[in-house]
Amino acid sequence: MRLTSPRVDEALDTVLEDVLAEAHAAGLVEDAAIAQNGREADSFWFLRENIPRAQRLDGESLKHDICVPVAALPQFVARAAAWLHAHLPEGRLVAYGHVGDGNLHFNLNQDPLVPAAAFLGRADEVKRAIHDLVQEFGGSFSAEHGIGQLKVGELERYASAVELDLMRAIKRAFDPNGIMNPGKILKAS
Repeated sequence: MRLTSPRVDEALDTVLEDVLAEAHAAGLVEDAAIAQNGREADSFWFLRENIPRAQRLDGESLKHDICVPVAALPQFVARAAAWLHAHLPEGRLVAYGHVGDGNLHFNLNQDPLVPAAAFLGRADEVKRAIHDLVQEFGGSFSAEHGIGQLKVGELERYASAVELDLMRAIKRAFDPNGIMNPGKILKAS
């Protein structure tokens, strides 16, 4: 079912082309392409959906599922990339995602010439720098994948005491015995 008319699609293409041309002229984009048909769109999606697999084949990764205001994405990426380049030159930035809503997979891949243990040993330092910068930009250290168990400590670090108290009160109201997903989102009590 087509939701837009061909004229609307053509107008959107023109706007996208203009925005991409301006971004290219400003040095924000090296290259870009707009799918011209369904086959090309499928090819773009294939590439996007296989980035995680390509990263696994490339070596170890330090992954961050973050979100910042859409308007702040270019500045965030520039500052975070500069920090990574200065502090972890043995990594390669792989940033992609849902930039239209501010969500970004901001990952760093291991240089194959660097031992995996040395690279992974920097994970906490890198996470702190990236998440602190996300906080500075008014974003969230957790975008589409939520808190779960892995980011409980990050929630404790970045949420206010009031926010945490409210979350605990809601949890107690719905789960007074603490049996539903203990240790996920909030520390187990």
